[in-house]
Amino acid sequence: MQTVSVGDVHIGRGDLVLIAGPCVIESREHARFMAETLRDITARIDVGFIFKASFDKANRTSIDAYRGPGIEEGLDILKEIKFSLKIPVTADIHLPQQAAAAACVLDLIQIPAFLCRQTDLLVAAGLTGQPVNIKKGQFMAPWDMANVIKKIESTANSQVMLTERGVSLGYNNLVCDLRSLAIMRKIGKPVVLDVTHSLQLPGGKGDASGGNREYIPNLARAGVAFGLDALFMEVHDYPDNALSDGPNSLNISDLEVLLRQLRQIHEVVG
Repeated sequence: MQTVSVGDVHIGRGDLVLIAGPCVIESREHARFMAETLRDITARIDVGFIFKASFDKANRTSIDAYRGPGIEEGLDILKEIKFSLKIPVTADIHLPQQAAAAACVLDLIQIPAFLCRQTDLLVAAGLTGQPVNIKKGQFMAPWDMANVIKKIESTANSQVMLTERGVSLGYNNLVCDLRSLAIMRKIGKPVVLDVTHSLQLPGGKGDASGGNREYIPNLARAGVAFGLDALFMEVHDYPDNALSDGPNSLNISDLEVLLRQLRQIHEVVG
């Protein structure tokens, strides 16, 4: 298994790692509060931590939905969090021309699931030399991600990890097939389970996505028991008021207890 280093966090060498934060940057103050709180929780449990919050969600259900502060302000906020709190940061990019600017701040570049086959985007991300986390599309078979990896590796960048985030099953519904974790792991790259997006109901509210956040602990425990290299969770202090993906976000007040359970399971399964 290849190890991917994101700042001082190493994914793929047997440690449990958490990638977490609010879906989108809502304000400078809120992002910093969330990052600091998550840093302290993960430090108490000795779990590696990477902060994630998007500067622009270009794939929202509605044209009227909040997308974020934009790349310039968003990267400035993430840069402040990175250096003042001394934690690695990640966010997604949607356009090839965003890659270079994002790489100046981000420790890990994320490719959204909907865009996981976009060659120009993948090549641009690879050319930055930064580690790249590719979310497996809801329409993709896990073994087909080997071809996606080759697009990044064509740039001589081998620092790639794959994320499972559910498969479309009918309309407005996702199902998480945990076999994908094992199948993608055989490719030789670290594998992440995106617990909260796997419980999303895309477009389930008509002009917004719904979700089943009550199942987050169950799926997270099952994923760690099955075997993975990192967990991805969207976390918020008031999920019902979140500006994006609230229905599938974990309340931060529930995180520490869950993480302690996950750490214990991870130690048992090795």
